[in-house]
Amino acid sequence: MFKRGVGVVLVFCWLGLALAAEEFFFPFNEPEELNSFWAAQTARCGTLSDWEIVPAPGASVGKALIVRPNPATNYGSCFNVLLSRDISAKDLVLEVKVKAVKGREDQGGGLLWRAKDADNYYVVRWNPLEDNFRLYYVKRGRRKMLASAYCKADPHVFHLIRVEHRGEVIRCFFDGKLLLEKKDRTFSAADQIGLWTKADAETLFDDLRVKILP
Repeated sequence: MFKRGVGVVLVFCWLGLALAAEEFFFPFNEPEELNSFWAAQTARCGTLSDWEIVPAPGASVGKALIVRPNPATNYGSCFNVLLSRDISAKDLVLEVKVKAVKGREDQGGGLLWRAKDADNYYVVRWNPLEDNFRLYYVKRGRRKMLASAYCKADPHVFHLIRVEHRGEVIRCFFDGKLLLEKKDRTFSAADQIGLWTKADAETLFDDLRVKILP
């Protein structure tokens, strides 16, 4: 992980207060990075999925993070999540590159944030089997869809998923294009960030970046 404090004055108020953003970057090229900063969980069903650093053509440094669920146990509404150990954020800009590998029931994956735990968070995900890009919240382990967009893209290459969340406004981008925008107040506290897949989706993730907004 690389951490960068952005020492740029963003706002001056009458008190003379300077607000700055804080940035973190995870290239996912060293196993130590994965073990030190992330914790894998499988919510309410199935077995714990394998998350590991592997060679990956098309990744920025030739390696990426892969999640490999067990299709015999991880199916239906079984969510495979990877949660940050130390990063807590409320308002943020969060992005990651995603590449679908395989999955009979589900493919693809995405980002989660404002996560109290593996059962409570926001998530935006891309599913190439369904040709859609969707925003949900998960509360007490149950998903509720907030917004959906048609999204047809080549599953064999990396695509950039990005979310911007400030206050109640959530904006979600796919390969730089704004596809989803929604207001929601289900989760309002600073909490964990992470990665997400469903059921048997085997997925590669590369270059996760987060900017914590003041």
